[in-house]
Amino acid sequence: MKYILTILTLSILLTSCGDGKKNTVEKALESNDLETIRKKRAELVDQQQVLHDKIMLLDEKISVLDTTKNVPLVTAFKATPEEFNHVLELQGNVTTKDLMVITPEYNGILTNVYVKEGQWVSKGQTLAKIDDGGLSQQLAQQQIQKDLAQTTFERQKRLWDQKIGSEIQFLQAKSNYEGQVEAVNQIQQQISKTIVKAPFSGKIDAIITEQGSVVVAGQTQLMQIVNLDNMYIETEVPERHLNTITVGKNVEVIFPILGKTINTKVRQISNVINPSNRTFKAEIAIPNKERDIKPNLTARLKINDYTNKEAILIPQSIISENAEGEQYVYVVKDKNDRNQGTATRVIIKTGRTQGDLIEVLEGIENSAELIQEGARSVKDGQTVEILILDNQQND
Repeated sequence: MKYILTILTLSILLTSCGDGKKNTVEKALESNDLETIRKKRAELVDQQQVLHDKIMLLDEKISVLDTTKNVPLVTAFKATPEEFNHVLELQGNVTTKDLMVITPEYNGILTNVYVKEGQWVSKGQTLAKIDDGGLSQQLAQQQIQKDLAQTTFERQKRLWDQKIGSEIQFLQAKSNYEGQVEAVNQIQQQISKTIVKAPFSGKIDAIITEQGSVVVAGQTQLMQIVNLDNMYIETEVPERHLNTITVGKNVEVIFPILGKTINTKVRQISNVINPSNRTFKAEIAIPNKERDIKPNLTARLKINDYTNKEAILIPQSIISENAEGEQYVYVVKDKNDRNQGTATRVIIKTGRTQGDLIEVLEGIENSAELIQEGARSVKDGQTVEILILDNQQND
C-alpha cells in the first residue's frame, strides 16, 4: 500500500505541474547545487504529505459508504430432489453348475475316446468306451438261458391255464424265468457303466486320460466338460444386508480383466447364515452369449440395496459438526437483487453415502440454496454474496 501511495503521489505531482514548472526538478539537478537540490526535495516531500492526508480522508469516507467491503464471496447450489440408488459393493467369482470332471464307473482299459478337446457334445452322447472284461460274452450266454427259461415258463403257463400239471412246476418255471431276466439286467447295467456319456450338453475342455490307459472307477479323471451358457456369480453378503439384498435386485457386474460391464439381477439368496463369517450366499445370473466369461473369473458387484425417488444429495465436504455431534450446513436466506443474503446454520440428519455425496433425510427444504465454496469459513447470520449459483452440487 505504501508503494502504491508513493506512485500515486508522484503521478499527481507531475500532472499538477504546469508547462513552466515541468523542468523544475531537472533544472535543480542540472544546477549541481546541493542546497538547491535539497530545497526542491523538501518541497516535494511537503506536497506528498498533503496528498497523503487527503487520500486518508477519502479512504475513511469510502469505508463508511461501502457496505459490501466485508461481505465474503461464496458459491451456492440449489437442493433439488433426485433419484438416489445406493449400491453395496462386493466381490465374487464366476462359476457354473455345468462344469464337471468326468470319472469312470468301471475298472478296466480305456479302449476308445470318441471326442476331441474343444468339441461340442450333446447330453447323453457317447464320449469313451472301457473294455468290459468279457461281460459281453457273459451277457450273450445269459441271454440264451433267459430265452430258454422264457420258453419253458410260457409252456408251463399254458398247461397251468388248462389245469394240466402241478402248481409247483408252474411256479418253478416262473421263478427261473424271472431270475434269468434279472441276471441279464444286471449284466446290461454293468456293461452300460463301460460306456462314458456326456452328463449335459457342453464343450470338452480337456482330455485328461489317453486311450489305452487303465482306469479306476470313481478315481481316474477322464476328461473335463463345461457349458458356458448357464453362468452365474456367487458372492458372500454380510448378514446385516439380509433385508435389503433380495431376489430380483439390480446388479452391475464389472469384469476388470475383460473391461466389460453388464447389468443383471440377483437370482437366488441362501436361506442359511454362515456362522463362521456371518454371511449368506447370493447368486447373480450372468448372460454369456459371447462366451467370453469364464469360470473362476473375478468380478466386482454393485448391488442396489436402497432407492429413494426424491432424495436430496449434497457433498460431504460442506458438512460440519458442532460440539454436540450434530451435523450442520449453511443455507442462504433473504437473498436480495444483488445476490446477497444471510448465511443461516441448519442442523441436518443424513442417511446413506455414495461416493462424495450423502443423502439428507431432515433439515433441508426443496430448492434451498446451500453454501458450497466458503461453507467452512462463514458464520451464522453473516451477510454473504453468492458468486456462482450451481445446480450441480458435485461440479
